[in-house]
Amino acid sequence: MAGIIPLTMPKFGLAMTEGKIASWTVPEGAKIEVGQEIADIETTKITNGYESPVKGILRRRVAAEQQDLPVGALIAIVADASVSDSDIDGFIAEFEAEFAINHTQERTEPASEPVIIEVDGCAIRYLETGREHDGPPIVLIHGFGGDLNNWMFNQTGLAEDYRVIALDLPGHGGSSKNVGAGDLETLSNLIIRLLAALEIPKAHLVGHSLGGAVALRMALDSPGRVASLSLISPTSLGEEIDAGFIAGFIEAGRRKQMQAILEKLFWNKSLVSRDMTDDVLKYKRIDGVTIALSTIATANFTNGRQKEILRGRLAGLSGFPVQIIWGDGDEILPVSHAQNLPAGISIHIIHDVGHMPQMEKATEVNRLISDMVVTSNART
Repeated sequence: MAGIIPLTMPKFGLAMTEGKIASWTVPEGAKIEVGQEIADIETTKITNGYESPVKGILRRRVAAEQQDLPVGALIAIVADASVSDSDIDGFIAEFEAEFAINHTQERTEPASEPVIIEVDGCAIRYLETGREHDGPPIVLIHGFGGDLNNWMFNQTGLAEDYRVIALDLPGHGGSSKNVGAGDLETLSNLIIRLLAALEIPKAHLVGHSLGGAVALRMALDSPGRVASLSLISPTSLGEEIDAGFIAGFIEAGRRKQMQAILEKLFWNKSLVSRDMTDDVLKYKRIDGVTIALSTIATANFTNGRQKEILRGRLAGLSGFPVQIIWGDGDEILPVSHAQNLPAGISIHIIHDVGHMPQMEKATEVNRLISDMVVTSNART
């Protein structure tokens, strides 16, 4: 119906099947903007702010707080003031009737699952979505201690328009726990070989934290393989780092300890759920993880400082667009590392966000990544 926009339960990660409104943060009748948080949505893994994808008037909050709803279910209506309440009632009834039929069909469709590929004797786990799209894929590279699930708020949305591959670095997630030297050269070379094994000649690289440095090193060493470069809170642009986070992540063995460490990653500390903490502790109990993390930490961070600083080589980047995204509340790496960089690099500082902008402001980060792809395509 013209003038009515439905808002639905988002899919935070491919494994998410349902969620609930923990709380509404704006009342009915309020004017909302694109990217404005209008509700907190809770899943078994994380609670995160729901950012409105549209601008308009929030005419109806359909979902009640604490009501479990499947992904795609109607949660709210945005409509002009000129739209009558009876038209909204009719739209809701029709939407929910169609959703009931379609949801039954969708539950029979298999979800995408991560796969493992051998790359020069190293097992690498990756998750691919949006394979039906043409052009260089977006490759998502997580940071220290993370895995491909760090992109749970990004991959599904980006895959609507692009082929997207999220991977586990060696020593992380479901990949091999043999990390070799564990330095940037070793890790970036492995990404190059992975893309070659997948027959991907060029990719849009998106790297977070240590993954940002890995992506940057690859772009510097193999620029012909890079279509665009998006660095989110990257290491390697300055020496300063919260060494306590690195050591604490490796050493923490109990829930309370790990929760305190994980909370350093976020501006909104409530995002760190019990399930998130338990998942990290479960990963750390896997044989070889502690040694792998310690090797990577020693190779990249020594005496509380970062070892390989690539800032001086940024001016040599050419042939593809480059951007840096940073939260101004980052407790792990100082946002000042994004200052005084070469003029050709786009800098985006997001307010009231910690070290994980891709999780705390997913809509904005996804838009910025998509903009990079569009800019790259325009150049070619």
